[in-house]
Amino acid sequence: MHETLRFLEAHTDDILEDLRLFVERETPSTDKKLLDDFARFLADYAETIQGGRAEIVPAVGSGDHIRIRWDGEGSEPPIFLLGHYDTVWAEGTIERMPFSIRDGVATGPGVFDMKCGLVQGFWAVRALREVAGTRRPLVFVCNSDEEVGSPTSRALIEDEARAAGTVLVLEPSLGGALKTARKGVGRYYVNVTGKPSHAGLDPEGGVSAIEELAHLILELHGHTDHETGTTVNVGVMGGGTRYNVVAAEAFAEVDVRAVTVAEAERMDVILSSLKARHEGAEVRVEGGMIWPPMERTQKTAELFAHAKELAAEIGFELREGLAGGASDGCLCASVGAPTLDGLGAVGGGAHAIDEHVVISSIPKRAALVARLMETL
Repeated sequence: MHETLRFLEAHTDDILEDLRLFVERETPSTDKKLLDDFARFLADYAETIQGGRAEIVPAVGSGDHIRIRWDGEGSEPPIFLLGHYDTVWAEGTIERMPFSIRDGVATGPGVFDMKCGLVQGFWAVRALREVAGTRRPLVFVCNSDEEVGSPTSRALIEDEARAAGTVLVLEPSLGGALKTARKGVGRYYVNVTGKPSHAGLDPEGGVSAIEELAHLILELHGHTDHETGTTVNVGVMGGGTRYNVVAAEAFAEVDVRAVTVAEAERMDVILSSLKARHEGAEVRVEGGMIWPPMERTQKTAELFAHAKELAAEIGFELREGLAGGASDGCLCASVGAPTLDGLGAVGGGAHAIDEHVVISSIPKRAALVARLMETL
């Protein structure tokens, strides 16, 4: 057994206690008070428990972000650890879904996405410094708004990625696999304006915004191409005022996903160029790509090959895959930083009531991150 893994397995109970502390402090993306409370807890944890130098980065419109630094002995660029602490779960969920450990599995709101990844990252740093004795510059950013598109943390993340030698993203794994590519995600708002009229007395005098939107929805869904990986989904729609009035307004929210930057740009042009069929209707499109695609580059392939060798040394087989969801790793890759994603928890049920983490995997995944930081 590798000494880094031996150290982490010996501290499994301590790691699980930290995980409990993280999960039981609820952090819904839209609750600034709870987020800021967690940010201060995290800053104290990082300094007093993990020996880092924590800085709270204030944010307006979301929770504050945390940047932790560990100084190194050399002049090489830092390794950048990245993860978010916000979750999709509302305040009070912990009462219905309490943190628990049973049959080798840890459960609770946000345990998989992605409080366990954060805990694993901190313990990887501890193993690096205490077992390997390595003092190299590290930066760990924990942001508060990833689940809503990282609107206030994007600039912070991109700046740190540009300065980093390598980015290690502690998002959950893909069934144990690293995420060496991710689809980009766009969110668009399609608003249609028509002309109202009485549906019985003057049906031809109106222009139905709902009818126009129905044609547009079919057009948009027609751009889904499972061979290329491009998908379009109208997830929310609405319009009209009364059943007996020709609808003057209608709207839709559209999710667009693409594997390559070129395809994302092509879809953006399509969405931005939508036109009404009836000359009496108007279409207005807002929004755009929230995250660019993270394409698998030669550097990504080299990083994964190195990680695969380290995993074998630790004692497990490592795979890779394409994730349909985006993460802040997409932002890092888009500014040219070598990025490995999905280094966090092994488990499942993200955003679902069966969210869980496989406990036996926790020391191994933390050991992999520690060895990556030691050897890159």
